[in-house]
Amino acid sequence: MKNVNKIVLSLFVITLAGCAKQESKKIYQWGNYQDTLYSFYSNNTAPEAQIGALQEVVEKAKATAKPVPPGLHAQLGMLYSKTGKLDLAMVEFNKEKTMFPESAPYMDFLTSKDKGSLK
Repeated sequence: MKNVNKIVLSLFVITLAGCAKQESKKIYQWGNYQDTLYSFYSNNTAPEAQIGALQEVVEKAKATAKPVPPGLHAQLGMLYSKTGKLDLAMVEFNKEKTMFPESAPYMDFLTSKDKGSLK
């Protein structure tokens, strides 16, 4: 009888363990990227402040060995182009293109001489 109780108890514990909420693993290191992006489009926050905030996300991503989310390097590149740092903008656009190949057509558009933000 004791063995049956142990088996039932073991099955109950295993069942509960299987039902326990698993913490979702995030693929990307988001940091405050979404808040920074919202601030850019709604509050006209200075580009320099946004650049600093996005650079913090990049550093945190390096520290946690997680990639940054799609669009972060493109946004950083656009901010650099707004501040006249076109060489840094190109670096960020190329990082975006390398990390997320599906963004290549848009990055090519932004970096072309007759279109986009880098005229």
